[in-house]
Amino acid sequence: MIQDLLDKKKKLAVIGLGYVGLPIALEFAKKISVIGFDINQKRVDMMKNHIDPSNELEAKDFEGTDILFTANLDDLKEANFFIVAVPTPVDKHNVPDLKPVLSASATIGKVLKKGDYVVFESTVYPGCTEDDCLPVMEEISGLKMGLDFKLGYSPERINPGDKEHTITKIRKVVSGCDAEALDVIARTYEIIVTAGTYRASAIKVAEAAKIIENTQRDLNIALMNELSRIFDLMGINTYEVLEAAGTKWNFLKFYPGLVGGHCIGVDPYYLTYKSLALGYNPEVILAGRRINDDMGAHVARKLVQQMIKQHKQIDATKILVMGATFKENVSDIRNSKVVDVIQELNKYSVKTEVVDPYADAEEFHEEYGIHLNKEYGTDYDAVIVTVNHEQFSTLNDDFFKKILKPDGIVVDVKGDLRKKIKSVTYWSL
Repeated sequence: MIQDLLDKKKKLAVIGLGYVGLPIALEFAKKISVIGFDINQKRVDMMKNHIDPSNELEAKDFEGTDILFTANLDDLKEANFFIVAVPTPVDKHNVPDLKPVLSASATIGKVLKKGDYVVFESTVYPGCTEDDCLPVMEEISGLKMGLDFKLGYSPERINPGDKEHTITKIRKVVSGCDAEALDVIARTYEIIVTAGTYRASAIKVAEAAKIIENTQRDLNIALMNELSRIFDLMGINTYEVLEAAGTKWNFLKFYPGLVGGHCIGVDPYYLTYKSLALGYNPEVILAGRRINDDMGAHVARKLVQQMIKQHKQIDATKILVMGATFKENVSDIRNSKVVDVIQELNKYSVKTEVVDPYADAEEFHEEYGIHLNKEYGTDYDAVIVTVNHEQFSTLNDDFFKKILKPDGIVVDVKGDLRKKIKSVTYWSL
């Protein structure tokens, strides 16, 4: 398989060309022949014109690659090694939504041949690849894993907005249904991953490894968020406390904030869902999720309380929200917890305006029903800096005094501006 891929006698296909799939596909396409498949024809057309719909890659990243972008199922019949990188969201009740990954499994089942390999990268609970996805492929294809085709799992480790820890530089965890599959899958990824691979003992182990990476971060951030609430009651700045504690060599550096996006704010629910199905109540993980899920509303409530102390008529106030994406310096709005801040403010009939240099206004309105402003206004009662985009990090007293009323408040969620704001009422987590 490996030599045939290198000689371009066989092709590799990546199914799902989002922020994970597209970088993988393009990196492989520098060395072998690749088919990039996505069900969204509009996105496919953009990629054909060297445009990344996720705004993570530049036009030059498409150059020198042997790749066919397509939404045509028939094109997938040419592939012999399949990588699945579709989203794995949760529904409004935080229950795993497996429709995308099961749909991808059905797609592969229609084109699967003897001797083919299938590797899932989508984040799922342990057992999903073998218990949920495999039966779909076997039923539709009429083939049997192990006998006719091989199966594996290799968790994605792509961090949006991170130009340093890219796919080739991060050691890749791989797993396979048997020893042969593990070896072929590892060597296939080693075509592009210079950092090498880690061969997990089983598919479930690799699935679990991925999901606890984000669960661990979620819990640590939840602790920081809870500490921020406690320290606020004490009149202590959380970031000053963390700076002091951080002088100890083994203090872990996590910070409070809004935990959104498609990983940290979602993945723990896949683990807790499976845990509850097995009869165990994961108290610590769910407690962390409750804290983090409430932080947007907490920020809004805290601001309203401060304005009430100023004897403002709350339903006559105007607030600017700076930042709409789920994290800094990216355009991704999925599961943005900034929306929680806005929705909580709306409960008090506060007028809100939102600006973001990265988010697509049409996409944001379509997803959340909220308009984005192109420019800043004036006479705001408060400004909430929810996302520390680089464009916001350079702002200072003079900027905020220009757009705020004389008694205006700056809420700096991430504490990024705390040393720059001197003459305006200021609050951070």
